[in-house]
Amino acid sequence: MKTSRFTVKSKWTKTKLLQSQQELAKLVPPTQLFSRKHLFDMLERYDMVYVKPDAGSQGKGVMRVEKKGSAYQYQNGIRTLTCRSYRELCRSLSKQIDSKRYLIQRGIHLLTYDHRPFDLRVMIQRNPEGEWEATGTVGRVAHPRKAVTNGSQGGTIYAADRLIRASADDAKTDELLQEIDRIALAVAAAMSHTYPALNELGLDLAVDRDLTLWILEVNTLPDPCPFTKLKQKDTIKRIVSYGKAYGRYYPLNCKKSKQGM
Repeated sequence: MKTSRFTVKSKWTKTKLLQSQQELAKLVPPTQLFSRKHLFDMLERYDMVYVKPDAGSQGKGVMRVEKKGSAYQYQNGIRTLTCRSYRELCRSLSKQIDSKRYLIQRGIHLLTYDHRPFDLRVMIQRNPEGEWEATGTVGRVAHPRKAVTNGSQGGTIYAADRLIRASADDAKTDELLQEIDRIALAVAAAMSHTYPALNELGLDLAVDRDLTLWILEVNTLPDPCPFTKLKQKDTIKRIVSYGKAYGRYYPLNCKKSKQGM
């Protein structure tokens, strides 16, 4: 199979592609390019949004912004700042954003585990026969003092079913896991139709408090490090094997994320 490290860096480009697909569009939280007007309108409508760099990775630069009555609050890393007015909020955020392009995405109230929010990372790869396959799903529990779940930001990795079963019965958990794989393959089909050089994707999914699935973003050069933290090693072995078949080799120097007990 042809070796490829093809990547699409712009989250906005990938979001628009998913929004153009009828089946997938309803799973993508409302997302806009950052502007003061868009931020104001979305905070008025949703109370909580995430502001994130268009070309960022590993959760760097992602901020949670909330409307708190007549005041505003945002979290960047472990720092939480309160602004008394919208003008003050924009002035403070502009220092963080500078001249970079950012997006605003409706905030999803994630399921929690041990009182910490979590999301899911799905690895999707072309198998040795060239067909798309969902090769693994892990849960990422946020660092106790952060708004992002990324392992590189100190998140803790668990088996996905363990996290979901803490909030759903066995039947619903199994249903969600099957739906996750179905969504993953639909995303891979849509992305590879536009970008046929793709061999792998990392899909970030949220499960909200109503047990509804949401697509947060798609990564075209995913890091399989979270899968090294699973106690069962079959998944990471499969991921590495499939990657090798299309010429991708993973360093797997995974020190920042933690393994759930």
